Amino acid sequence: MAEAVFHAPKRKRRVYESYESPFPIPFCQEVTLQKDFKIYRAEIINNNVIVRNAEAIKQLYGKGYFGKGILSRSRPDFTVSDPALVAKWKDAKLGMPILTSKRYQRGITWAASLMQRQGQEESSVHKILEDYTKPLEFPFLKRNKEDQQNNELNPNLDSEIENIEHKAKLLVTNGDFVKPDIEDENKSSSSESMDLKECSVRDPLDKHDSDEQKARDGDAFGQTHYLTHGDFVTLDCQPEDHVQQKHLMFDTDEECDDHEYVLVQETTNCLDNEEETADEKVVKREKLVCRRNPYRIFEYLQLSLEEAFFLVYALGCLNVYYEEEPLTILKLWDAFHLVQPTFRTTYMAYHYFRSKGWVPKVGLKYGTDFLLYRKGPPFYHASYSVIIELVNDSFEGSLRRPFSWKSLAGLNRITANVSKELMLCYLIRPSNMTDKEMESPECLKRIKVQEVILSRWVSSRERSDQDEI
Repeated sequence: MAEAVFHAPKRKRRVYESYESPFPIPFCQEVTLQKDFKIYRAEIINNNVIVRNAEAIKQLYGKGYFGKGILSRSRPDFTVSDPALVAKWKDAKLGMPILTSKRYQRGITWAASLMQRQGQEESSVHKILEDYTKPLEFPFLKRNKEDQQNNELNPNLDSEIENIEHKAKLLVTNGDFVKPDIEDENKSSSSESMDLKECSVRDPLDKHDSDEQKARDGDAFGQTHYLTHGDFVTLDCQPEDHVQQKHLMFDTDEECDDHEYVLVQETTNCLDNEEETADEKVVKREKLVCRRNPYRIFEYLQLSLEEAFFLVYALGCLNVYYEEEPLTILKLWDAFHLVQPTFRTTYMAYHYFRSKGWVPKVGLKYGTDFLLYRKGPPFYHASYSVIIELVNDSFEGSLRRPFSWKSLAGLNRITANVSKELMLCYLIRPSNMTDKEMESPECLKRIKVQEVILSRWVSSRERSDQDEI
């Protein structure tokens, strides 16, 4: 039998982010009592574990690469901005999503269709959307309590705010944004940019069916439309006076505004008077108009069952809720087993590899259970494709994936073609372990792990020299 050789992980050529330190491991209660140690919230929705809070999404993915964005390939960084327009207007440093007029009109059409399906009349829908999507002044700066605290520490903050407000006035003319000709754009944009993803906005997964909520909304808003749990968009329509009064002032509340502001690039025709000729020339002029987005799309972080349970059981930095009720570790262990009958087996392997420093991800696209990454997917290619089996002391048991030699050779060739190695991970269960013990995650303490790397035997490479025999 040929001896397995360890191959160093293959680093990616282009790395666009820096490595963050992972979550601290709570060996004792003192770690969980630290101020910087936070416990985040996740919810079980349609047998999936979803994280909705923007700060929690950033921390969970950044410190360990847990989960994936539902609207992104991996990192939850979905944005409604048009990449070409962002590159075009990057010198302005506006810090808001930029859309084309065609895409914005498409969103209005979707919103109108949605409201009509909810029972609204066509004339009422047209009036609501007309008031909702009209141009607004740019909410360029928001002062909150943190800014006030920083103002006491930084006496130059008032002058910086005045400069930002002055710049905003240069950019705004009757609600329109004209591309500026500014040479000095190297000033700090932390105060002028507004991170809309950090705002706690109205969420389509929230419940708005309570009587208190309806009464409060009815007093504050003229007409408000909410969606059900199955939708990933929301439309908030408010009276004109309330909207103008709310958006022309700086917000001092901790909560962010419920609306999503976008900049729409529109083209207008104007007369070119630079040349003194009899024939006036019509020139197309592009401008950015600040509007509210009527059809919102939210980005969430979806955790696999193994990732969610590891964050709850091993790291203690996550609470999982089901119908507003937090689930205990034992309830999660049983619930995840009902949703995915192979959960207990896969989690044992996931816990083992995470403890070894690997980042396991789902290996479905390569026909395996897990893919193992060093540090994380942004830095290295996956090193191993893992098949997991639970066996007894004699390496016997009901195999999850019984292979024939033909299917095993095919899987091995697929793995080799993508520059990975195939690993068979055997979880050895003691003969005296009962099924009752498997109903608790404490069974992990008695499980042993045996790793086998499967490689194709090449005669020319493995054949011994005849002269040495």
